[in-house]
Amino acid sequence: MTADYHVPVLVREACEFLITDPDGIYVDATLGGGGHAMAVLSRLGSEGRLIGIDRDADAIRTMNGRIHEGERRLHLVHGAFGDMETWVAGLRFHRVHGVLFDLGVSSRQIDDPGRGFSYLTDGPLDLRMDTRSGLRASDIVNGFSEKALADLFYRYGEERRSRAIAAAVVEARAEGSIETTGRLAEAVRRRAPGRWQVKTLARVFQALRIEVNDELGQLAKGLAAAARLLAPGGRLVAITYHSLEDRLVKRFFRPAAPDTRRTPIQTRAEETGFQMLTKKVVRPSREEIKANPRARSAKLRASEKLEAFPSP
Repeated sequence: MTADYHVPVLVREACEFLITDPDGIYVDATLGGGGHAMAVLSRLGSEGRLIGIDRDADAIRTMNGRIHEGERRLHLVHGAFGDMETWVAGLRFHRVHGVLFDLGVSSRQIDDPGRGFSYLTDGPLDLRMDTRSGLRASDIVNGFSEKALADLFYRYGEERRSRAIAAAVVEARAEGSIETTGRLAEAVRRRAPGRWQVKTLARVFQALRIEVNDELGQLAKGLAAAARLLAPGGRLVAITYHSLEDRLVKRFFRPAAPDTRRTPIQTRAEETGFQMLTKKVVRPSREEIKANPRARSAKLRASEKLEAFPSP
């Protein structure tokens, strides 16, 4: 194993919660730039295995470039983590010791203008994590009705001025199809008060990204799949970056008391029997936020599948 003094605190703590057996089988459900995967590999023994999954082909290529030739402990999968049971079974594994979700968008995706994830640079209005999928953000912006856009910005962006923003988008597209991040940002700024423009733009782009990639649907599916794959005593660690996904994870780990208002994800958590390992959410240190300001909203939660509970 290698020293990890240079590893950001949140990565180190994620690994400490995740890894119970250095020779176990683990899943990094959101490979991204490979930071967590490299940290996990540094802690695995010779018999340990890590399955790295990502919908973004660039993430797979990046990780292939980071590992040394002959690294047999890592298995890379280009696909959605909601289908992790299929990927794990395809590798002839049946149970895993831990699953890690580092949700949100990677810095690599944000910094590439060609992907359309940021309103700070002009580029195609895309926002797809998997470029093989058909729906682009431009399809939504130009095709949804004003009401549907307002509902989307409110539901997935939690934007209070959603109706005004949707009206501005419809007005802008009447002048010509909105195909770039710059044109969308310009439309949003027309109805967003000056001091709130940055937050409003972030919320609108978040809402579009969630819709394009079905992020919350995939997360619910992925959590349920992880619960079924985990061996008793296995760990599930999730790092979230906004309230919608954090709320979903929190409900999965700590479901509400049974009543008629339960959601399917709450029911699933009760069936799988998890015990919280993090009494309070774990946040990045000041040093990590200073080094990476995008980490300021990160929240880590960890849970363990109860050994007494029968495997599904």
